[in-house]
Amino acid sequence: MSQGAGGERMQEFIREFVLRELDHDFGEIPLGALDDAAIIEGIAFTTDSYTVKPLFFPGGDIGVLAVAGTVNDISVMGAQPMALSCAMIIQEGFSGDDLHKIMKSMNATAKKAGVRIVTGDSKVVEKGAADGLFINTSGIGKRSGHLDHNIEMIRRSRQFKWNWPNDSGVADGDVIIASGPIGNHGIALLSFREGYGFETTVKSDAAPMNHVIAEGMKVGGITSMKDPTRGGVANLLNEWADKSRVGIRIREEDLPMDEAVISACEMLGIDPLEIGNEGKIVMAVVPDMADDVLKAVRSKPEGKKAKIIGQATKKVKGVMMETHTGGKRVIEPPVGDPVPRIC
Repeated sequence: MSQGAGGERMQEFIREFVLRELDHDFGEIPLGALDDAAIIEGIAFTTDSYTVKPLFFPGGDIGVLAVAGTVNDISVMGAQPMALSCAMIIQEGFSGDDLHKIMKSMNATAKKAGVRIVTGDSKVVEKGAADGLFINTSGIGKRSGHLDHNIEMIRRSRQFKWNWPNDSGVADGDVIIASGPIGNHGIALLSFREGYGFETTVKSDAAPMNHVIAEGMKVGGITSMKDPTRGGVANLLNEWADKSRVGIRIREEDLPMDEAVISACEMLGIDPLEIGNEGKIVMAVVPDMADDVLKAVRSKPEGKKAKIIGQATKKVKGVMMETHTGGKRVIEPPVGDPVPRIC
């Protein structure tokens, strides 16, 4: 299970069984980059599968996740999502009423994001084979109309060899922005599934974030963007540090977190930095544009609680957090997500 949970074990799995066997150097941002989407001849392309348990949870359902997750993976590359596919593996006997609800959620979330579901597939399998319903969504996007301006603003500050933001684009001095409180999705799922009681105050953050990203790119200077899904913020920052060959320092007191999530994590012994999110974006921004990008992100409802959480720096190795008490803590890449089956 840890090999599919978004941490170090999954990275090892991908390198051993995928990159070792497949050609992976095709495109502007190829498979081998292990970014959230590939860029092929100016088109962003991504795919994702959703196995969340339960299918319905506080704040959403598998349909919301399937659309939002794919839209976000396209958008963080600086692309404008255009169209999605939807493939379903359905267990025999699955409730028709539930399937109607999930399809309605997918349609509503797609409309919110401004995309269309244009093709798909369905398979029915015997009972016990699919846990009710699995969904795969793929998406394509074209270069955002704001991306050229975004890249131009980066190059006014420093050299930037790419034409798209990506995991390797973070540099010394870049400011790290989180679009809002972290940990809500994972805690909402875990609490609802296990009956801990936090589901009355914590709801999933699942939502498409393309409009928030567009506002940030209108200002410009965003060098990298990523949604902290499996493995959470800890995994995201370690990926950036590794791929960009730069250290990252964050401040514990600046991490946006809701009190109910903090309480749940303390009770359960879970690090909120390692919990998956489905409606948050972390951005790296050139220093002189960071305050303006933060203001733009906060102008959207999904980004109103955004905060600057740290900065990339060559003065540290890996990811380091300055704690509430004035100490320092190394943020290791998680082995896996502490909350399984959340997406």
